[in-house]
Amino acid sequence: MNISARIKDNRYVHLCINLLIALAMLMLARLIFIAYNYANYYEGYFTWNLVKGILTGGLRFDLSTLFYINGVYILLYLFPLGIKECTGWNKFLKWEYIITNGVALISNLVDCKYVQFTGRRSTATVFMEFENERNLIKIVATELWNNLFLLAIFALIIWIVWKVYRTPKPIAKTGRNAKYYVGNTLMIAFFGLIAVGAIRGGINRTTRPITLNDANKYVNRPIEAAAVLNTPFSILRSIGKTSYNLPPYMSKEEAASIYSPLHTPNYSAIFTTKNIVILIVESFSRGFIGSLNKEMNDSTYNGYTPFVDELIGKSYTFKYSFANGMKSIDGMPSILSSIPMMIEPFFLTPASLNDMGGIAYYLKDKGYTSAFFHGAPNGSMGFEAFARRSGFDRYYGLTEYNTKHPENKDFDGSWAIWDEPFLQYFASEIGNLPEPFVASVFTASSHHPFALPKEYADTFPEEGNHPILKCIRYTDHSLRKFFETAEKQTWYKNTLFVLTSDHSSVATDEKYSTSMGKYAAPIVFYAPSDSCLRGFNEESIAQQIDIMPTVLNYLEYNKPYIAFGLDLFNTPANETWAFNYNGGIFQYALGDYFIQFDGERIKSVYNFRSDAELKYNLVEDINPEILMSWTRRIEAYIQQYAQAMNGNMLLPENLK
Repeated sequence: MNISARIKDNRYVHLCINLLIALAMLMLARLIFIAYNYANYYEGYFTWNLVKGILTGGLRFDLSTLFYINGVYILLYLFPLGIKECTGWNKFLKWEYIITNGVALISNLVDCKYVQFTGRRSTATVFMEFENERNLIKIVATELWNNLFLLAIFALIIWIVWKVYRTPKPIAKTGRNAKYYVGNTLMIAFFGLIAVGAIRGGINRTTRPITLNDANKYVNRPIEAAAVLNTPFSILRSIGKTSYNLPPYMSKEEAASIYSPLHTPNYSAIFTTKNIVILIVESFSRGFIGSLNKEMNDSTYNGYTPFVDELIGKSYTFKYSFANGMKSIDGMPSILSSIPMMIEPFFLTPASLNDMGGIAYYLKDKGYTSAFFHGAPNGSMGFEAFARRSGFDRYYGLTEYNTKHPENKDFDGSWAIWDEPFLQYFASEIGNLPEPFVASVFTASSHHPFALPKEYADTFPEEGNHPILKCIRYTDHSLRKFFETAEKQTWYKNTLFVLTSDHSSVATDEKYSTSMGKYAAPIVFYAPSDSCLRGFNEESIAQQIDIMPTVLNYLEYNKPYIAFGLDLFNTPANETWAFNYNGGIFQYALGDYFIQFDGERIKSVYNFRSDAELKYNLVEDINPEILMSWTRRIEAYIQQYAQAMNGNMLLPENLK
């Protein structure tokens, strides 16, 4: 037999070819990911430096993933046992290879779509996020139907891989000699050494195993890190990880001197009894609201929310206001308990079992009744559990709605009750609560799959460049109907309304597709009987975690509480700030600047007021002393947050 034939039939060559095919699948999935999201995230940024970073970093993560997911396959392929030298064993190996790498491929393709909602690759917590959804099969089926293109790509790739897979020839008993056993054992050791180096990201003694955060070393923007990573790696490397296992940047005393989440109001203040109603609107981006974007489209932009524009005209709101996360499960802790998302959604971390407070918890001591409303099946998204844990007395979900409306025809078929009937239900039920009360509602209709009640199909037709826009108009209409009902009730005038969103959504302008802009969410305070609470603040920076401390201080709450935000009404504009965590990057807006910190250093600084599209990185132009002061502020905030989570210090009485 000539050399080329021997190489062609060599079982080790076959193994290498199969591993290269699996690696090619991971790399191809990355190209599909970029192409699918090019217009949303990469258009205008696709420079040679970005390509080089994605290729270099991507190969590193793909090699790590290759050996993570194919380790068992390699071992079973090489282990020197006579039982594996048969056709049946080789068929089993092929199926193990196809299934394992097929799961890796489909997870990457799913993230092509899901990244548009999260801004990052999925991690292990994605399995916890939807564990309580009763309609998950239907939702997934709808998604598959809406993305048949990706499903077709998956089927085509798997078919090709099935055809090109190399199956080794079984070795007869006569060939299973000492060379067979020694050779296979040495190959296990050889591939094992390669696997260790690939999984760790290097073979130097000082090399740490690569983590999700290492992706940021190859790119400039957090969303670009999603192109460097792959989904199997993100999931595997986040299994069983402690979310807040962060090294201390400084002593506890120094951190506390820079930043503390403990708020100590004026003990002699006279508490004001006023009802609180907090409306959390699904995917209600600041970019949808015309009155908050008067300069857009050469000052011709009207937005999609005529009622909210009217409401803002008699409210107090902010030009620069932000969400603290990218998912629905991030919004609720931020808004109602002043706990931002950091690294992983608070719901899905062990810290969610801590003793904790929230606006309902603190106001209970002042005689408030509290209720939380969400029109989805009870238990959905973990909202019911969080509502009760953060102090709400009552929870109203689909079960309670059905009790009141046994003929219920208002379920949207996917997620929850349509906004209009559920907001009417909300208005009537809070009217039955003893005053004073704090009540919050979480809407759902402006959510994928972006459907409308049949009777509104012609009223709110498709428009613009995204199906969510018609849903935003419907939700705005539903809010109008809610306020029309509410203002006829006795509790209305003695109420402070807060309107915000759980997170942002589709970008209506280039400035809303940036690392800062994609967190843009409205924060509106409306008190019918308080003529002083009016105005449009163009200087302060507002964020969801400011809502609870702002409301408590507005009521002259006079006891200590824990909040990671601040009082917007009594904090000078130049001392307000906003924080969010974006795919391994800690983001901090302060004064005129938007700062990105990778956990070790500040890597980007933008003047967001004059450079809304964040095109000019000023980090090299900033005085080093100022950079250091910003670094210490961010480090202290991160450290105090991690300390509170790990030390069960989310209540004043638990502080150590």
